[in-house]
Amino acid sequence: MVKAIFAVLGGFCVLVMGTLGYAGIALLMGIESACIPLPSELIMPYAGAMTDPKTNAELASQYGLALPQFSLFWAAFAGAIGCNLGSEVAYWVGAKGGRKAIEKYGRYILMSKHELAIADRWFEKRGEAIIFIARLLPVVRTFIAFPAGVARMNRTKFHVYTFAGSLPWCYGLGYVGQYLGIELTKETSPLKHFMHKFDLVIGIVIVLAAVWFIRSRLRALKAYREADRAAAAESSATKAASAKD
Repeated sequence: MVKAIFAVLGGFCVLVMGTLGYAGIALLMGIESACIPLPSELIMPYAGAMTDPKTNAELASQYGLALPQFSLFWAAFAGAIGCNLGSEVAYWVGAKGGRKAIEKYGRYILMSKHELAIADRWFEKRGEAIIFIARLLPVVRTFIAFPAGVARMNRTKFHVYTFAGSLPWCYGLGYVGQYLGIELTKETSPLKHFMHKFDLVIGIVIVLAAVWFIRSRLRALKAYREADRAAAAESSATKAASAKD
């Protein structure tokens, strides 16, 4: 069950990385850092798993692809480069269009206003240094480039901090994927036996996490639609009042 779920969730990532190599890692991480919902917590562990020959062969067999074998460091490096590329898009949107453009852009990627507000607060309280810190944290790391762009933070500093924070994040996730891949291909691994024993529980946790993610995106979409309806009603009321005058 767990393997089937991971095959569905990871198939796209493995296909891209298998086809494009390190450039595929950069592309996927760039998508995530451009605030499109494709979590690095899924991308980099698969990249890390592809650094181990035996795990790589298992993935190649599972997906029917000839996969490149990555180096853990260079996979993390490619991931960090991708973070910079994707963050440049988000920074540019914030710098050129301001808050209104961000909210308009956010509705298309189902980014909630609450998530954006968190990033705003962190950047406002911690200043430029938060770019580095935020890259080591889930959720906030994805959206922190927007307020940096609105504030027109020095671009060189922005990219230096982004890379410096993204490299250990990508390396850490890659290492987790490498370790799990090695352990789960060992017949005598206690971890493998543990996961088989609790296969159903782990599967349920994964499904619940996926459901939570989808519901959070749907709530964001609903909030945008409600805001649109409220704005339309207010506009109609204003026009009606003007007509009476």
